[in-house]
Formats: sequence, C-alpha cells, structure tokens
Amino acid sequence: MRCPYCGHEDSQVKDSRPTEDGAAIRRRRQCEDCGARFTTFERIQLREVVVIKAGGTREPFDREKLMRSVQIACRKRPIDGARIERLVSGIQRQLETSGENEVQASQIGAMVMEALKGFDNVAYIRFASVYRDFTEARDFEEFASTITEAARPIK
Repeated sequence: MRCPYCGHEDSQVKDSRPTEDGAAIRRRRQCEDCGARFTTFERIQLREVVVIKAGGTREPFDREKLMRSVQIACRKRPIDGARIERLVSGIQRQLETSGENEVQASQIGAMVMEALKGFDNVAYIRFASVYRDFTEARDFEEFASTITEAARPIK
C-alpha cells in the first residue's frame, strides 16, 4: 500500500482487526521508508453500483462521499462516529444487495433522510436542507414544523 506521506510503495501491517460493526477490517500500517503510520480499511464490495445524478450523468457510488455528507449533517451533534459508520454501511449494503446496478441519487438521498429521521432531528433538517434544496428560511420553518408536529404526543 502506498504511503500517503512520502509515496513509498511498501508498508507493513502492524495491527489488523474488524471494525465494531464487522463490515470492514481496520489495518494500522507503517511505511517502510519514512516510518509514518496510517490506517486503511478493507471492505467487501458486493457489486459496482452506479449513481444516476439529477442531470443524468452517471458516476460510481462513492461511500466516502456519502460518509462526508452524513458527517456534515451530524457535525457538532452528540452522535457517536460508530453510529454514523453503521448508518452509512447499512445504506451501502442496501444498495449493493438491491439487485440494481444503477440507482438514482435521489433514492440514496431518501434513504439517508429515512435513516436520519429517527437518528437526530437537527442532522435530519441539515441533510434535508441540502437534499431538498432549501433556499429561504421559510423552507426550514415549514420542514421543521412537520417534524415538530409528528413528535407531539397525542392527547
């Protein structure tokens, strides 16, 4: 594995263990040239999933892109990183086992929305603001009111 610090081709695995959810293998490596340590993850990929963007362009599914978008929505919230990892792994697993080789980006967005709904209301609204393209404060208010009404106890 190429060292991300010096670019040397060889590194030595110092530690290897499964992640908490068992969906990946975490490997601690050390560069044989500069001695820097870094972590890699090895995941099973069941099939190549292609994402069809809103404009019709196609690109390979990028797990890290999905992870970044969920992390941004969850930023500064009391949410454990392992929970985010499980959420993203679950969505990836659903996509890979769906039997479809192509999936609409909007479908992935809907899956994230559904997962975040019971996760954290603030993260849910943050993600929705990008996914649903909120342009005004009124958009936030209207969306937030649907959450507030759904969360009210029935009298």
